[in-house]
Amino acid sequence: MLNDAQWARIEDLLPGKPTAKGGRAADNRRFVEAVLYTARVGNPWRDLPTGFGNWHSVYVRFARWETYGVWDRIAETLRGEADLEELFIDSTIVRAHQHSAGAPKKTVAIKRSAARGVG
Repeated sequence: MLNDAQWARIEDLLPGKPTAKGGRAADNRRFVEAVLYTARVGNPWRDLPTGFGNWHSVYVRFARWETYGVWDRIAETLRGEADLEELFIDSTIVRAHQHSAGAPKKTVAIKRSAARGVG
């Protein structure tokens, strides 16, 4: 998914070092590609292909990086390097979750007498 030039641009922005304890940084590239795959396909985390690792571990790490601001740093760094003149996003691009349609609406029923202030 990421070519070597793209990976070289973000590699130093990611937490950890390949020599650090736990070996987390050794699979940073696979992890980033898992996040990009999920964003591109629009699948739930549970449907992440096993080639990217355990879906729950990927999600927890994604959420942790969000808390630490890693994704913001990457976006900020790459923002100035964008080669797009214009970018449009509409409903044909944004995907909804597979279970987003057809759920019953959660509404609060208001009695007409309560709305008029009648006790």
